[in-house]
Amino acid sequence: MPINKLALIRYKTIDNCLQNRFRKWTLDDLVEACSRTLDEFEGIDQGVSKRTVQLDIQTMRSEKLGYNAPIIVSEKKYYSYEDKGYSITNIPLTSQDMGTLTEVVEVLRQFKGFSYFEELTGMVNKLEDKIHTQKNKGKSYIHFEKNDLLKGLDHIDPLHKAIMRQKTLDVVYQSFKAREAGNIIFYPYMLKEYRNRWFVIGATQKKTILTLALDRIASVKELSSEKYMKNTFFEIDTYFDDTIGVTKNMGVRPQQVVLKVDRAMAPYVITKPIHPSQKILRTESDGVIFSINVTWNFELERELLGFGEQIAVLSPKRLQNRITWRIRRMAERYEQQEAEKD
Repeated sequence: MPINKLALIRYKTIDNCLQNRFRKWTLDDLVEACSRTLDEFEGIDQGVSKRTVQLDIQTMRSEKLGYNAPIIVSEKKYYSYEDKGYSITNIPLTSQDMGTLTEVVEVLRQFKGFSYFEELTGMVNKLEDKIHTQKNKGKSYIHFEKNDLLKGLDHIDPLHKAIMRQKTLDVVYQSFKAREAGNIIFYPYMLKEYRNRWFVIGATQKKTILTLALDRIASVKELSSEKYMKNTFFEIDTYFDDTIGVTKNMGVRPQQVVLKVDRAMAPYVITKPIHPSQKILRTESDGVIFSINVTWNFELERELLGFGEQIAVLSPKRLQNRITWRIRRMAERYEQQEAEKD
């Protein structure tokens, strides 16, 4: 049964009212609430009739939409939910819903092998897990990576809206190196997630491309007085194609990085490439020689150091020297700790 948008707004409004147990709701009160909501969100100021709300209540009580809402009338005029914890937003999936979702999952699973449907993989897994949990009323067996303690996630929505609406922002930001926060006039262009941390990329008034970590943002405010600077600096869809992570300087070109990986680690690197540009150059008795075409940044160094002794940089020489220097610094730190114990 198709439902129009206005009807859904009325159902949700009635539901919100009946969940409020601190006051009694007459039919006139529900009519007034629905009229006010439609005026506020849809600009419809002619009001809602009693007959419409009565039909809405009748529909919510019925099985037409699967609500089966336990709406009762006390003292012949006050509407409420008989079940104090009921809400139309909390109703379980019906067997028909479960069947439909199962069919949808079966269809989506067929596309998981195609490169242009790679993003569906996570969605399919979530749907499968939701169906299993609902059927068995048990625990979820899929845990997706998340960090509940991560700061700045509340900035995602306003930043996304500012990007879509092309709004200039006044961002109060404090980098890890700064002693105190400062204001930045910022023109946001895109949001990016890397290792469960969110960043916003945009430009400053000096036309400098800047990457800001959301967990270092203190506040975000739209500046209606400041004209938005449109993005003429880079292509959003391809900007990070040659980059590991989010650190990138405009004008820096990618370069070929040649790596030697131990035989034991090689299968891991083959099945989980360091970067999409990865290629196997040759196989040797003690390992495999790979190449990647990337820009040099902090995240690249950290990625390579994460493999420990099982990977070696063969070229470029400057990157090899940099990794060697960092390894020596690490060794010196541990040697110093051991010496202090003695």
